[in-house]
Amino acid sequence: MTIKLALAASVSLVAVAAASGASAQSAELVEAAKAEGMLTTIALPHNWCGYGDVIAGFKAKYPEITVNELNPDAGSADELEAIRANKDNKGPQAPDVIDVGLAFGPQAKDEGLIVPYKVETWDEIPDEIKDADGYWYGDYYGVMSFGVNTDLVTEVPTSWTALLDSQYANAFALAGDPRASNQAILAVMSAGVAAGAEPGEASAQKGLEFFGELNKAGGFVPVIGKAGTIAQGQTPIVAAWDYNLLSWRDELKGNPPLEVIIPEGPSLAGVYVQAISAYAPHPNAAKLWMEYLYSDEGQLGWLKGYCHPARFNAMVEAGKVPQELLDALPPAEGYARAVFPTIEQQEANKAAVTAGWDGVVGANVQ
Repeated sequence: MTIKLALAASVSLVAVAAASGASAQSAELVEAAKAEGMLTTIALPHNWCGYGDVIAGFKAKYPEITVNELNPDAGSADELEAIRANKDNKGPQAPDVIDVGLAFGPQAKDEGLIVPYKVETWDEIPDEIKDADGYWYGDYYGVMSFGVNTDLVTEVPTSWTALLDSQYANAFALAGDPRASNQAILAVMSAGVAAGAEPGEASAQKGLEFFGELNKAGGFVPVIGKAGTIAQGQTPIVAAWDYNLLSWRDELKGNPPLEVIIPEGPSLAGVYVQAISAYAPHPNAAKLWMEYLYSDEGQLGWLKGYCHPARFNAMVEAGKVPQELLDALPPAEGYARAVFPTIEQQEANKAAVTAGWDGVVGANVQ
């Protein structure tokens, strides 16, 4: 997933909800949303970040609102196109809300496709992952981590540099081709940032140098890592987003055991963002959906799906995260070290990695 009016009688309620900004799940907003009776989402597969349960929770809380789910397999670009294509359509094909990759938030704002809205818990969303005016806001993120088959790897590596040790020969892989995969491209950034480089072109150069050294040392396996390759021993160690690795861990059910480690140093975070369509047929239901997603209940729903909600650090500090959910994750201190690269930094890193991989590293990942 690359990232996702009431009739005349309710006009006054619409005005109240709009004027209040972060009106939370107030009685006025709830009634205005119920009057609209529907919420249209797009690109929300039920097995991604626990969205199946999150949507079910919203339906249970607001049974008067039908959730119309469009194309769960759509990508971020498809979501923006759905808004463009339905500007004059108030029917069921027009999305009210989107959940997209970080770079698509500013793009949607620049095109006038989204409108601002600040939820009640706005202040607990890190500044680095939200538009100051409220047009888009980070919803969840993952951090780059190592997944390790501990049946085959007895000493688990805890840093990028540790992978250069000869004991990890023919062991390490990326979860994609770094010439095309965003996840793999950002893994190169993660290695570069861990080496002391600033996110951007500098991190790309440092990361490429690291992978060039790792490849020459015989530690890099040019195979796209996934649960199956980890289990088979083809790629005993894989770098990927934590939520993917934790999902793979559950999928493998201990056969073999998979340990998920956030490497030492800065933890590179990858973010998705929420926004409300400027042409939403159900603007109050869209606001209510946002309030639900950023409430404790909604944030914990994502966390149950192993995606780190935007308010995670604040909720842990306030004691709002159940211990069993914390126990299912790597230690919280790894997430407190999270670094959120800007869009410009990600674009600079991507350009340098995709252009330089073949020349510097020379491994054909497939």
